[in-house]
Amino acid sequence: MTDRDVEASILDGIPSGEIEDFLAWRAKVKGTNISEKTLLATDYLNHFNEIVMLIEMVPDMPMMLDECYLWEPKSYQEHFRQSGFSDKELAIAAYEHVPTKFRRPFEDTIIQMQLVAGATIQRMAAAIEANDSNQLRLDCQASVEMIHKIIQVANGIIHGAAGMMDQEDIDLYLGSA
Repeated sequence: MTDRDVEASILDGIPSGEIEDFLAWRAKVKGTNISEKTLLATDYLNHFNEIVMLIEMVPDMPMMLDECYLWEPKSYQEHFRQSGFSDKELAIAAYEHVPTKFRRPFEDTIIQMQLVAGATIQRMAAAIEANDSNQLRLDCQASVEMIHKIIQVANGIIHGAAGMMDQEDIDLYLGSA
C-alpha cells in the first residue's frame, strides 16, 4: 500500500465539511504523541490500564477491591487535564476536531470499556461477599481479557482503524454476570 493509498483510506469516510479542519489540525499535531491519522492520543488508554492492573491484583489481595471502587471513568479531556502528558493542552484541543469517522467509534468503545469495568467491580464484590475465590479469579481473568480486547480496539481506532468491537460480545459478557 502506497502513502497515497494510506492517505486516501484515512480521508475516506470523513464528511467533506470536516476535511479542511482535520487537515489543519493534523499539521498542528505533527511530531507529537498525538496520532496524525486521527488526532487522538494513546495516552488516554493508560486510564483503563490502571483499572486492569487493579483488577489483576484483587484475586490475591481482595482488599484491593476498595481501590477499584475509587477508580472512576474519566472523559478523554478529563484524563489529559489531570495527566503529565507533554502535549496535554494540544490533545484536549485536538479532540474537538477528531472527525466523526473516528470519534464516534472511539467514544462508543470507551463506553464499552466503562461498562465492562463497572460490571467487573460488581462481579468481584459479589464473589468476595460469597467468599468464592475460584469465581473471583475466573471473573477477574475474564474481565481483564475483555478489557484488553476493547483496549486493542480503541488503540486501533486511535491509529486509524474505524472499526469497533462487536456489541454482541460486550452484551454477552455483561449478561453473564
